[in-house]
Amino acid sequence: MNCTTNNVTDSAASVDEAALYDHLLDYQNVLFLGHRNADPDAISSTFALAEVFGGTVGVVDRCNRVAAIMVEELDIDAVYTPDPANYDFTVVVDTSTRSQLNNIVLGDYGVIDHHSVSQLLDDASFYLHKNTDSNAEIIVDLMRCMGAPIMERTAIALMIGIVTDTGHFKHASAGSFKAIAYLIEQSGVSYSEAMDLLAGTPQELSMRLAVLEAANRAEIRTVDDWVVAASEAESFGASAATSLTGIGADVSFVGTAQDNVLKVSGRANRDAVRCGINLGVLLRDIGTEHNGSGGGHAGAAGMEVSGDAKVVLTGCVDESMRILKGTSREYPVRDGRTREPLQ
Repeated sequence: MNCTTNNVTDSAASVDEAALYDHLLDYQNVLFLGHRNADPDAISSTFALAEVFGGTVGVVDRCNRVAAIMVEELDIDAVYTPDPANYDFTVVVDTSTRSQLNNIVLGDYGVIDHHSVSQLLDDASFYLHKNTDSNAEIIVDLMRCMGAPIMERTAIALMIGIVTDTGHFKHASAGSFKAIAYLIEQSGVSYSEAMDLLAGTPQELSMRLAVLEAANRAEIRTVDDWVVAASEAESFGASAATSLTGIGADVSFVGTAQDNVLKVSGRANRDAVRCGINLGVLLRDIGTEHNGSGGGHAGAAGMEVSGDAKVVLTGCVDESMRILKGTSREYPVRDGRTREPLQ
């Protein structure tokens, strides 16, 4: 193998790609488990790992709309609601909180994750954690390290995972593009093949209606020239939060109440993140205050709590405004000047 050691020293359980490879060789029957309502990033990561190491692709409950089509089109053999007790070892993938696993009993497990805040690391036997734009990028690095061949289906799946988790590269860094380039070079698959599969994924009418209704009932607050929005939706809260930032909010929160549990999705644009917003930390802390849990990325995160939606959402908005108050959208460029972000 030709790979660079990742000198992470914050915990004895933290491993680099080479050490992860060595650890997984100790097990014969491995479950690679993605979070509930699995997205393409989770499915592509578990699928690629199962292809490389042998093992089972596990889905906690179901796949989201795009991932379900990907599973069908690429003929991915997945086991739904698996019991970790039936496997020698479980690798939890692209998952930052236990609530995303429906609180199943994991037993002995490892973690491969990219979220800035992850609550599963402390109890893991070992983990590979990097703050990449998508979990699929970690898997690409692992496969590069191993010198593993990349088959056509695997390449398409990982491309879709990267594309969707970066918002079609709106939130991508150089690593995302490098991973895509490596997949194309090693597999011979064209980028258009992955895009053709995505283009064939229709938007559900119920999702469009939920997003529009959330936008219609959104409460808008401002501090300086920042816009923070909060709303409630019966379903598709993550899509609604993404849409609110897409139409003008710098930070947005959408709450969805189901079975006495309030699920909150948060989204923030790059300007807000640059000026101090870290939704993974913010929703983790507020989730703890309300006897729940939360986590995720600086610009996209979620939490599950018990409590009144308006009280919880107001807390999210208030904390965001406190962080943003007095900050400026201007940021330096290389020659030392400042400029306004492109509109």
